[in-house]
Amino acid sequence: MPAAMTEEEVAERRSKVLHAARWCFLNFGFSKTSFEDVAKRANISRTLLYRIFKDKEDLYTAVFTHWLLALHPGAQKAATGPGSPYERLINVCRLLVIEPWSDMVAAPMGAEFHDVCERLDPDIEARHHKVALQCVTAILGDEERAEVFLLSFDGLLADQPTAAVLERRLHILAERFVPPSKEKGRRP
Repeated sequence: MPAAMTEEEVAERRSKVLHAARWCFLNFGFSKTSFEDVAKRANISRTLLYRIFKDKEDLYTAVFTHWLLALHPGAQKAATGPGSPYERLINVCRLLVIEPWSDMVAAPMGAEFHDVCERLDPDIEARHHKVALQCVTAILGDEERAEVFLLSFDGLLADQPTAAVLERRLHILAERFVPPSKEKGRRP
């Protein structure tokens, strides 16, 4: 009889399942992804997958939570870390928006990914926004300005730009809120 798994092994398996599920949801979409697809990609049995997650909605919410909320500690560190306010703002936005966006926009069903999660569990998006607001407020020093920045940045996603286009737009927007220091030069 095999020995019981350590907490670290359980966490590693869960992470592997969540990465596999994210790939499936981004490539097949919510409705066409099955537990069988995720189990095969994660190299586990479907029965084991059902022991970890009660249903597809539970798995989907866990994927979105794991993906977005795992970014929060890095963003909080970037918001208060070294660098000019401009550099910190760019870094926070890269972590919280551009990196996940680049995965979503490149995937066949990426456009649906965020919408489905918002429908299944709007609290995740609210928690993500709260952390983004805290990070940007720490940089800009004013919650109202931070909210305007985030609303403006969100508007830059409306036409589903590539990650490179979004990055350029971010620099233009960030310059309006915290101009880059002259010794570092203009945006790339």
